[in-house]
Amino acid sequence: MKAVFIERHGGPQELKYGDLPDPVAKAGEVVVDIHAASINGADWKVRAGQSYPQTNFPYVLGRDFSGVVSAIGPGVSDFVAGDAVFAVCDVGQEGAYAEKIAIKAAIVARKPPGISHLDAAAVALAGLTALVAVEDTLHLGRGETILIQGGAGGVASIAIQLAKHIGARVITTASAPNHAYVRALGADEVVDYSAQDFSTVLSGLDAVFDTVGGDTATRSFAVLKPGGRAAFIASGAQAPKPTRADVKSLRPQVGRDRPHLERLAQLVEGGAVRIPEIRRFALAEAAAAHQVSQSRHLRGKLVLLVR
Repeated sequence: MKAVFIERHGGPQELKYGDLPDPVAKAGEVVVDIHAASINGADWKVRAGQSYPQTNFPYVLGRDFSGVVSAIGPGVSDFVAGDAVFAVCDVGQEGAYAEKIAIKAAIVARKPPGISHLDAAAVALAGLTALVAVEDTLHLGRGETILIQGGAGGVASIAIQLAKHIGARVITTASAPNHAYVRALGADEVVDYSAQDFSTVLSGLDAVFDTVGGDTATRSFAVLKPGGRAAFIASGAQAPKPTRADVKSLRPQVGRDRPHLERLAQLVEGGAVRIPEIRRFALAEAAAAHQVSQSRHLRGKLVLLVR
């Protein structure tokens, strides 16, 4: 199979396009012929050796994808060859920058026929993360007000829509060129982070969902009301220590399971969540896509067209 892989950690130039052995389905697994694979912010950090450093080279990146089942491992009865599916790789597994992948059948979901492979790949991990953060971790409720940091990004753009679907009031941060985009997603108020300090113009909020990290994460505690809660996905494996004692700091635990993917598919099919803006790259152009991802000035999602 064709794949994009690294043979050592480093910059985007370390991404190689070439041939690797086809995977084989073990017990409980299926092999999926990948049609589209998403690029996530974590990918370039793995490539650079900043997170999850690897010793088993060649190493194929990529955590979420959409495609068609082509082989069934022993013990799998819920799929047959030809089923269109989408999935997020298990924690600790990658390999979606390739024409094929072997993955546990239990964490794979059927792709609805009304959603393209491109769209399913774009929404898989970003949507799963948004669902776990907004619903399972923050337990956002109707009538509450939430600040979603970095609203134009892939995860945040889905979180905005999910929060609106729940019935919350949504405030987000974005640069001026992205204000119309995030408002179209459902944001009620937008703070231009390049012109205003959100921590001085906002206060008394029920919840914050931070997708940015760094100083933005630390300053997010200031806008919460007493008893408020904040969830962080860009501050490492642990939530940052709160700067005040009367709020909660939470780290979403984004597991892998079929029910969350099925819920996500229902939200997309029902129109509650629309697919983020997508920028497409061929599989062989993964290095160029990583340069865009690493710049961190990205609207929507980057997706590799594999087939």
